[in-house]
Amino acid sequence: MSWHFPSKDMSAVAARSRRFCFQSTGRTDCGQVRTLNEDAFLESPDAALWAVADGMGGHSGGDVASALVTRRLGRIARHDTAYALRREVARQLTQANDELLTLSQSSARGSMGATVAVLTACDGYYSCTWAGDSRIYLLRRGRFRRITTDHSLVQSLIDAGEITPEEARRHSQAHVVTRAIGASSKLSLETANGELEAGDRFLLCSDGLTSVLEDKHILSLIAGVDKETAIDRLISNTLNGGAPDNVTVIIIDVASQGA
Repeated sequence: MSWHFPSKDMSAVAARSRRFCFQSTGRTDCGQVRTLNEDAFLESPDAALWAVADGMGGHSGGDVASALVTRRLGRIARHDTAYALRREVARQLTQANDELLTLSQSSARGSMGATVAVLTACDGYYSCTWAGDSRIYLLRRGRFRRITTDHSLVQSLIDAGEITPEEARRHSQAHVVTRAIGASSKLSLETANGELEAGDRFLLCSDGLTSVLEDKHILSLIAGVDKETAIDRLISNTLNGGAPDNVTVIIIDVASQGA
């Protein structure tokens, strides 16, 4: 996906970039079935970057993969433009992809990889970059929408009209993803971007949340409460719902600078 930003003089860009500040909270849990947590998350407020990675692989390879992906993203520093920041995210994820492929070939762990969802903010814009079925949502002025589209087998069946979203949740291959970091020598990332607004609330999560809670339920848990309470509600409701997988969530609140 191409990225286009309106032309601005540098003074206008600087003024816009100072308009917003960000506060975030993240948490991860093994869930009710798994004994190993293969999820990882990153909060990097200095770089205005947040990420969730959901690892997969035999012989405990998933936790290695998700840690490698978030460690790579953690190297990113603040950038002056949204375009440069987005390009650096893609570069680091490409490096992580290459490293995981090398590890898979040389390690007894076998193949390993990770889905990833990354949110960045710069110049008054947000950017989402992802591969797999970890998700990013935006709650804005009461409207809750998913920004990302799952790269998964069941999503392709939904798009083809072969199954409904309700059927997808119960599908025997609901866990099968079609893109991931470390899955192929040619990494395919998807991006989406938009303008920030004060009052925005972003939610990043692994599929351990969305495989248990429907979107309307998630909205009811995060709307109208502080981010810490929202995180508590999301995790506890997922655990109460059986939590067959690891679950990881980050909430980022956007405010006007100085508010």
